[in-house]
Amino acid sequence: MGIQQKLQTRLAQKLILTPSLQQAIKLLPMSTLELADLLNQEVVENPLLEEVPTEDLQPVDAPPAAEKDAEAKAQADKTDSWDDADYEYFFGDYLDDSYRPRAPQEVKELPPIENTLSTSSSLTDHLEWQLSLQTEAEAIREIGEAIIGNLDDHGYLVASVDEIASMGPWPADDVEAALRLIQSFDPIGVAARDLQECLTLQIRHLQLEGTPTEKIVSEHLRLLHNHQMPELARKLGLTIEELKGHVEIIQHLDPKPGSRFNPQPSQYVIPDVYIVKVEDQYVAVLNDDGLPQLRISPSYRRLLSKENADPETNAYVKERLNSAKWLLKSVEQRQSTVRKVATSLCTFQRDFLDHGIEHLRPLVLRDVANDIGMHESTVSRVVTNKYMHTPQGVFEMKYFFHSGISSSYGDAVSSVTIKNRIKKIIDSEDHKKPLSDSKIVNILQREGLMLARRTIAKYREELKIPTSNQRKVMF
Repeated sequence: MGIQQKLQTRLAQKLILTPSLQQAIKLLPMSTLELADLLNQEVVENPLLEEVPTEDLQPVDAPPAAEKDAEAKAQADKTDSWDDADYEYFFGDYLDDSYRPRAPQEVKELPPIENTLSTSSSLTDHLEWQLSLQTEAEAIREIGEAIIGNLDDHGYLVASVDEIASMGPWPADDVEAALRLIQSFDPIGVAARDLQECLTLQIRHLQLEGTPTEKIVSEHLRLLHNHQMPELARKLGLTIEELKGHVEIIQHLDPKPGSRFNPQPSQYVIPDVYIVKVEDQYVAVLNDDGLPQLRISPSYRRLLSKENADPETNAYVKERLNSAKWLLKSVEQRQSTVRKVATSLCTFQRDFLDHGIEHLRPLVLRDVANDIGMHESTVSRVVTNKYMHTPQGVFEMKYFFHSGISSSYGDAVSSVTIKNRIKKIIDSEDHKKPLSDSKIVNILQREGLMLARRTIAKYREELKIPTSNQRKVMF
């Protein structure tokens, strides 16, 4: 059979995302800070977009109705052929020079920048300063700097002696000597290669070398970790009371000596939505602080009304005008959708807002989607990377979506509520006789919650709570 070329007509249905729809979907999962960055970038790239001046945010007197009608009629007469009535319907507010996106807000006076700047010495700086004081030998100093450069945030050495020796023309003996020198620096225990060596360095610094304290760390650290105190006392030939003093010394040692020089910075969360109680109802208020209030520049729009305008300039301005219109409309649609989802969450989680986490009800995306008449994927995008400030604290919007477990009373209980109950049970237990997972199952069953032991173990691990043997305190 020969190869032939033919023309065929086919009728097919396809779902095509227009650029404007793609932009609207892209804005949904953005947090308020990300949206602010995007809007600021659009202002730079699109000359038809401009931020509303602060003085223009003041309310203005509305023109008389007759003047507004005359102006609307004149504007309709001058409508360009390239524009249609739908643009005026959807974007008329943005095209109005007197458009005011929100009421004026009080300008907050921030503290001087000098009051927010601080410098702290890092672990590397602290050790290099001591190294410069302790030795003048150039070789030892170079090896010491290589060792310091291979310490992690907790102060542990992450490279072997052979690896450090291969970094330069240094013999292994010199590397060992430089390592012993740095291990004598403050904080004691730094540059250790594992936990056992770290604790041993601190015990020797306390002049407890050769004592049962050192023997526990060097030979029986696993027994101590598992709280097997009777077995540990038997191996050391000590009574439980004699063992107590040695264990207390070890408990006061620092397993991460470098951490205090590398503190974790505080992560501040700026809520995207505030839940405010007005009379007997909860109202969702969007956080617009930091969002630039944009409008379409009237000076550029006047270019389109000129009869002798350059066609190329006209085409560029029209294209940028379309882009600006759709951006402003997409932002407005995004804000409206976020508000609808937050309001729906307030309706479903009213008991949580009133009484706390014990009353958090099970909820899935489908419930909210059906409530606001949107698709589940839209709700999923909205709750991504967004936080709500509620009377019970600040929570990620995803926090309110959890599976539920049926109780013997017929009501469904959220998995978060069950985890909170498990935590309270363990917090109130006798630390000398901690509750096993099976005993926690029995307690919850008496409260009407039928759970398997493996489910309790799973929730306990998610809460980062150790097993009953590891929680046991002998003295």
